[in-house]
Amino acid sequence: MWMLFFDSNSLLIHQELNEDITDLEDEKGYYRNEIQKDDKAIKELSTEEGIEKMAREKYYMKKENEDIYIIEYEDSLKLKRKDE
Repeated sequence: MWMLFFDSNSLLIHQELNEDITDLEDEKGYYRNEIQKDDKAIKELSTEEGIEKMAREKYYMKKENEDIYIIEYEDSLKLKRKDE
């Protein structure tokens, strides 16, 4: 009885440690997926085309003598309510 509940190596402590291990393994998988995404982004940005694509899409940069038109769809706009 003493070993199961009150000892420093009790069954309850082992159960808590096993839960911690499971949580850490889940985090490990999450961070591995994030590393894969980052590696993919780095590969895309290692080319001139990838850098240009990101600059145009994310930062709305343009070349000289170019015009950029941003098209916003109706569902992406914030609409005012009639009662306001």
